[in-house]
Amino acid sequence: MAVAARRKFRREGEERRRQDLIEATLDCVAEHGLQGATVRAIALRAGVTAGLIRHYFPGKEELLQAAYVTVMERMTELAKTALATVEHEPGRRLAAFVAANLAPPVVDTGTFSIWASFIGRAGSDPALGIAHRAGYLGFRDEVETLVADALASSGRHASPAELRRLAIAVNAVIDGLWLEGCLAGDMFETGELAEIGIGSVEAMLGLRLRGEREVA
Repeated sequence: MAVAARRKFRREGEERRRQDLIEATLDCVAEHGLQGATVRAIALRAGVTAGLIRHYFPGKEELLQAAYVTVMERMTELAKTALATVEHEPGRRLAAFVAANLAPPVVDTGTFSIWASFIGRAGSDPALGIAHRAGYLGFRDEVETLVADALASSGRHASPAELRRLAIAVNAVIDGLWLEGCLAGDMFETGELAEIGIGSVEAMLGLRLRGEREVA
């Protein structure tokens, strides 16, 4: 059986070392699942001793929690980068965010595999459950801000309760289409999921987010 390549453990400071251990953990989860991501396997992957891991994390559960937070933050940040290339027009920004969440590199089978490993345990693991709630709320807050801006730009000022409901609904559209893209991406044309997602959000908000000739 082939031996997994070790990560080069860089000695560049506490935070960089901590991040290296998180990356080694994600590598182990991707290849062997949560059960196979033992402290020994993670240490071997990172090229360090198990004792050094305990210097940065009290135990395996805390390391797994940090790794899951990293996955969630990475996915959100990848989508948010799309906003940097969009004009300040709120509707286009919301459309770009939806499209970015429904295309590579956010739609990715490897990322899905890691996410699914964690999410399957979030209900029974309090630490992972907390990390999941924090990641979900952070993403939903981002969606809520974009929705509020898009509505305001059209002269509509929704109440906090309405914005919350809309953010939950938009998030559900993104989540559902993201799952389809990760599980059966070959069944869809390039850009099809993004188009469906944007169209669904437009219908939900009663707004045209893009110009007539724009595509995702």
